[in-house]
Amino acid sequence: MAISDTSIRTETSLPDYFRRRLMRHAERLRPPPHEDTLWYLGELLHRFGRSEHFFEVHEGRLAQRPLASLYGDAQAAASQRERCLLLQRLGDLALFFGAFFPHRYARWGIHRDYFIGMGCAAYDYLSESAATHRHIYRELTGGFVHMLELMAAAGSRRHAIDHDEILRLYTHWMTTGDPHAEQQLRALGVTLIGPASGH
Repeated sequence: MAISDTSIRTETSLPDYFRRRLMRHAERLRPPPHEDTLWYLGELLHRFGRSEHFFEVHEGRLAQRPLASLYGDAQAAASQRERCLLLQRLGDLALFFGAFFPHRYARWGIHRDYFIGMGCAAYDYLSESAATHRHIYRELTGGFVHMLELMAAAGSRRHAIDHDEILRLYTHWMTTGDPHAEQQLRALGVTLIGPASGH
């Protein structure tokens, strides 16, 4: 549910909730993004809100592969379809990380330009080669910086959430199975799949 100053509104679905927020913030952009692009971004926010879509299983645990590793896999892909799927994930992750975790990565020497470069390269390829949604990828390529800002605004809450803290909380839950950490993550809308390693 989304809480406003005067009422409580029940959402029919999480993607609809994100799309409505995206549309509201997109009104400030000139020209505003295409409706299909806002749909895509809403689906992206919804999909990465679920840990099984955001993380990959690596050596028996959930982890996140570096973007450069995804890029290398895409270059070595055996088929065009596989290459496009890998580049879509690369572009989506670059957009997500650049919108919500720039300060965390900056501490490791990875700056916003890295996400912009990786995301634009991935979406640019898809805008010419993907089987569908080429117009969306074209708009994401040309307006990547605006899309970062749009995602960050639409994904934030009334009270600012420290995304680094959420990631630390998630790591703590994965390591210890702490039920209090699990409760806090669920309250923040993070979907947890499978037992933590501490269970």
